[in-house]
Amino acid sequence: MNEIAFCTMNSPIGPLAIRTRGEAITALDWVTTETSPATTPLQEKSLRQLAAYFAGDLQAFDLPLAPDGTPHQKKVWAEMSKIPFGDLRTYGDLAKSIGSGAQAVGTACGKNPIPIIVPCHRIIAAGGGIGGYSGRGGVATKQFLLALEGAEPGQ
Repeated sequence: MNEIAFCTMNSPIGPLAIRTRGEAITALDWVTTETSPATTPLQEKSLRQLAAYFAGDLQAFDLPLAPDGTPHQKKVWAEMSKIPFGDLRTYGDLAKSIGSGAQAVGTACGKNPIPIIVPCHRIIAAGGGIGGYSGRGGVATKQFLLALEGAEPGQ
């Protein structure tokens, strides 16, 4: 089954939609629509895990992911997914670990189709600056997610 489906949930950072194709999550987006219930077991599991994350009860997602992107982007997203809850890496650190440039890593971060679950918010600028965030709310959303995880840039 490769049907594309979605469900939505309210969260502390606004309404979120989870898109799935078959048995994997392909995207997580901010939306302005009313909530739409889960229609598959994967969506139900995704909603439960996101709710637990926002409640401070989940530190690692266990969900099948299939983001669409270039091979380089997928490499960046896979490396980001290894960063533990509450830890931070710089764009340069991530670039060095995959043999890339910091700017290319930053571009891939900005194109991450599954934010929060693929934790691009854990990537910060050199010197401890917070860097940017492409999700709704920009840097304020990134600061919220880092505070939720007890991560403090610049320290």
